[in-house]
Amino acid sequence: MHILVVNDDGPPSNQSSPYIHPFIQTLQKANHLVSVVLPHQQRSWIGKAHFVSQVTIPTYFRPGTIHKDDGTTHTKPLSSNEDGEEWVLVDGTPATCAQLGLHHFFQDRPPIDLVVSGPNYGRNSTSLFSLSSGTIGGAMEAAVCRKKAIAISFAFYSRYHDPELIAGACRQSVRIIEHLYQNWGSDVDLYSCNVPVVAGVENNKVMYTHALQNYWTSGSSFEEVEPTGDEEEPEAREKEIRENGEVYNSGLNQRPTRHKHRHFKWAPKFGDIQKSIDASPPGNDGWAIHHGFTSVTPFKANYMHATDVPLGELKLSPTKSPASSPTFLAIIGADPYVLPLIHSALSKHFPHDSYQFITSTTQLLQPSDCLLQITPYESLDFTHLLAHPKTSLANSYIIRKALIRKHYLHNTITTWWSKHPHDTNLSGHVPLTVAFEVDYAEFLDEALAECWELHESFAKEEREWWVLKPGMSDQGQGVRLFSSEAELRAIFEEWEAEENDSEKEDESETPPAINGQDVIGAGTITSQLRHFIAQRYVHPPLLLEEHGNRKFHIRSYVLAVGALRTYVYREMLALFAPEPYAPPSSETLMLPRIHLTNTCLQDGTRDGSVFPFWSLSNPTSARTTLPANWKESVFSQICAATGTLFEAAAREQMVHFQTLENAFEVFGVDWMVDERGRVWLLEVNAFPDYKQSGEDAKGVVEGLWKAVVGVAVKGFFGPQMGGGEGDEERFGLRKVLDTDLGRR
Repeated sequence: MHILVVNDDGPPSNQSSPYIHPFIQTLQKANHLVSVVLPHQQRSWIGKAHFVSQVTIPTYFRPGTIHKDDGTTHTKPLSSNEDGEEWVLVDGTPATCAQLGLHHFFQDRPPIDLVVSGPNYGRNSTSLFSLSSGTIGGAMEAAVCRKKAIAISFAFYSRYHDPELIAGACRQSVRIIEHLYQNWGSDVDLYSCNVPVVAGVENNKVMYTHALQNYWTSGSSFEEVEPTGDEEEPEAREKEIRENGEVYNSGLNQRPTRHKHRHFKWAPKFGDIQKSIDASPPGNDGWAIHHGFTSVTPFKANYMHATDVPLGELKLSPTKSPASSPTFLAIIGADPYVLPLIHSALSKHFPHDSYQFITSTTQLLQPSDCLLQITPYESLDFTHLLAHPKTSLANSYIIRKALIRKHYLHNTITTWWSKHPHDTNLSGHVPLTVAFEVDYAEFLDEALAECWELHESFAKEEREWWVLKPGMSDQGQGVRLFSSEAELRAIFEEWEAEENDSEKEDESETPPAINGQDVIGAGTITSQLRHFIAQRYVHPPLLLEEHGNRKFHIRSYVLAVGALRTYVYREMLALFAPEPYAPPSSETLMLPRIHLTNTCLQDGTRDGSVFPFWSLSNPTSARTTLPANWKESVFSQICAATGTLFEAAAREQMVHFQTLENAFEVFGVDWMVDERGRVWLLEVNAFPDYKQSGEDAKGVVEGLWKAVVGVAVKGFFGPQMGGGEGDEERFGLRKVLDTDLGRR
């Protein structure tokens, strides 16, 4: 059989096209004549497209060693008297490859019997993949040229391209190709086959399936990126999309321009696809791949009409009169992870015609128009907020460093305790903490002169461990462990050396590595290196066998409304360190993956690092002293301590925590749990990074924002609609503070 092979991943590449060379060799070993036309570079997600007005210029590829990127590309083809295998590369699309391969090359060979497009680097199951697939697009182009065509996609489960697994998938593919060619369906134009790259695939079932109809449900499939002068190579971007995901952060542009100039990249949310597969009945292609089966899906080379479309004339509704004025206008800006959740929460609590989106306060018809702002802090129009206390609501207080700056938080707590020595809610839930200021390592002695707790600890025979935190850092930046003054001094000397090197060499801030581990703290900017706290290390922490005995902390979400009601959201998250816990020691000092649980510090997908708190299992160790209802106990402790903490900030630090009746804010509060089940306050975060929760815990964040809008927003703009005060428990919020600060 003469088979024309095209693909959308380009010539052999262990990064972006690891399957094409072994697949072609397997076809040749099965005694098939193979002709090859491929795009000269990655052309994924392009469907059945052609480049209009482009002059396509071929080059010629001579494959090298299988699984090695040692093939060579030439501008001229081999002469008729030269030996060697040669493929054609074109600067076009997979569909272009099919056209040129069928009609313009290989005229000296027998007619082409079959076109095979692939094997694709990744599955092409369900409609969301299939409609954009360049692999299926190449086969579709062959089908509309009246050629039998098969799209082959390899569903990989590991970034390591095991030659044995690839060989098995190739053999399975050739068997399927031969069977389909001999048993072609009477009404079939092309087949789309998904072959899992797994051990024993040749013994697994091969299933006829239909393509699962599914939809993007989590908002845009594009992410905003920082403008750059360099274009990322398509191969690298395809690998990033397939294997990683997206990182995004931006705010709103408040300038009175028509559009904000932004750069975007394709960043599909593949969690939508898996959710649709999980919710679907058996029989579709996504279900088959999920169970390790090979899927074979017959297609027609057209867009089929829906079966329930009525025939006859389509009667349009009469033109509607202009809608009445909305209840409020809304400026909403957030990263792609949380933005659709905020929109969903608004639509749940308000009729769609009761609010209207704008992008800037300059779009207000009247300054007194009701306005909701939910954007990053830097984008909020606080001038408008302060000028319109009855009609404008924002998602942040202007000043709240009494809580979110670590050295201010320490002062807030110690001031409260000095005036309330009998407090039992917060007392016993804050690790011993020392605050100090230091500009240069040489002045460390002076900075620690009155840090009696540290000196006493250093003098003890048994080592005590402390956690150093820059007062104004976030996302785990600058966090280090120490147990002696010498270790503490070495940290500051290291930072000074890094800063000096950066000034001399003008290099980008790339954390150096010690013992193969990134040094947490490298790249900490100078403005953060003045105020510090040292917090006694919580040991031993609670460890759960089911989660690999890894250290974890709890992220609770706290909603502060007005001046001042405070709520704790019942659904919390448990954030785990990547590696099993070991007590701090000289050997583990430079191993942050054991001691630090902040997911911002973890590479990769963070799979297995974030879990809903209430899903955690009970420890099975016989040594545990936890009560049977330890999770309820933890939640109750968090609620009591949170109420007192926010009251302390509001009453004792009014300069540094200025509440407003027309503002609300969500804080992420982090807690450690020790092996006895006692909770310990670690820190308070403004604008928590919700996307660090990942897809598996997205329901927690979704429920949180429904609660926030139901209580804070609806309580301000729509109390007549229900919701707001008195409706907290229905939304999973527990009120822990309701105090009048005289600002209502």
